[in-house]
Amino acid sequence: MIRLLLVDDQPLPRCAFRAILQAEDDIEVVAEADDGHRALDLARERVPDIVLTGIRLAGLDGIEVTRRVRADRALARVRVVILTGDGLDTEVFEALRAGAAGYLLQDVAPEELVRAVRVVARGGARLAPAVTRKVIGQLVSRPLRLPVAAGLDKLTDRERETVTLVARGLSTEQIADRMVISPLTVKTHIDRAKAKLRARNRVQLVGLAYESGLVSPSTLAAFGI
Repeated sequence: MIRLLLVDDQPLPRCAFRAILQAEDDIEVVAEADDGHRALDLARERVPDIVLTGIRLAGLDGIEVTRRVRADRALARVRVVILTGDGLDTEVFEALRAGAAGYLLQDVAPEELVRAVRVVARGGARLAPAVTRKVIGQLVSRPLRLPVAAGLDKLTDRERETVTLVARGLSTEQIADRMVISPLTVKTHIDRAKAKLRARNRVQLVGLAYESGLVSPSTLAAFGI
């Protein structure tokens, strides 16, 4: 069961998201908050698997909530998905730097919202397609200030290959098929690569792959851009 904390300062969207998520057998909304400070209190009290939060909140905004959740050792396993109405460039990159594992637009289709929650709960990352295009374009033209890939030379050949395939947009299952290994082994390679490169999630792993030259802009075609 995926335990989820829902945070939004608007009752109507919060009610809609709760209805969508609670309709799924494997998702439970364990608490709700309408401001950033209350969200942090509830996160520490209930320790959900995922915090699904709007970006504009009273007190602390969604990005600061993300930053504080990621900095709290007691919440090390909690992952954050941010919902926003516009997907402004500055907000996208601030959210990724803060450690968000997902970034979706509030007009997301119900099935995509549910899919994103499940992907993030499994340890993946999920960006709205429009946001993905912004991120990839930015990485090529003006790299993000992500952690320096100082550990790139510490990657094994298989870890390096895995990171390259992640950066090309392949899923865990697709990478497993390509490398002829199990999905569990793929996840192990990804986890070890993230640790060595100090990347919080797959999104940052992609950024580091571009910044280090491990993946070139020519691979944008794999993303349909």
